[in-house]
Formats: sequence, C-alpha cells, structure tokens
Amino acid sequence: MILSDEIRRELALLARRPTARITQSTPKRPTNWCPTEVRTPKDSPFDVFTNAGAWEFIAAKLDEGHPVEVITLEKPANKTAYVMKICLEAGSPLLYVKLELGSGKIFGRSFHLSNYA
Repeated sequence: MILSDEIRRELALLARRPTARITQSTPKRPTNWCPTEVRTPKDSPFDVFTNAGAWEFIAAKLDEGHPVEVITLEKPANKTAYVMKICLEAGSPLLYVKLELGSGKIFGRSFHLSNYA
C-alpha cells in the first residue's frame, strides 16, 4: 500500500504537536519507544535523541519524503501502521520507527535500532 500525501502531512503535523503524541505501552498497543538509547546523527548537537527530538526527527523525515511502508498491525488487530527504516550512519543498524494514527492522535509504537539489516 502506498502512503498518501494527506496521511504523510497528518503524521508530520501530529508528530510536531506534543498534546497529540502517545508513547505509552499497553497490552492493546505494545510499544518499544527508546529514543534515549539511540545515538543521533553526527551533525546533531546531542549524543542521543530526546523524546521531543525523536518526534521532530520523525516529522522532518516525513517532510523530506523518506520512504514509509504501510503495514497491518496485530495489536490492535487490523489497524494500519506506518514504518520508516532510517540510516543514521553508514554501517550501523537502521533506526526503526513505527507510527499509528488515532483520532487526532499519533501513537509512537517503535523508535529503536533495528535488529535487522
């Protein structure tokens, strides 16, 4: 499935809105949100991402047109999620980002280094 421009804009808009962002893990929405465990790109003034920095980075990547894979979630069943795999540094694991849209909300489901190449 291809990500529409409208959904891309909505994801970026909500990612920039602190009151719209949810990263709490629940049995219904398991989450692996670990920005403070991920080193930032070399051009960043910070060593690791902050929570706010992670969201801004996501929004910037969406604005840049970074590829987004549309997938179907198991939890909650049959809901849609949006996945980005981002190279932060050559030779390093990819940053895995998974987002889910809610009604005026954005769920940060994953922000961690990928276990896969």
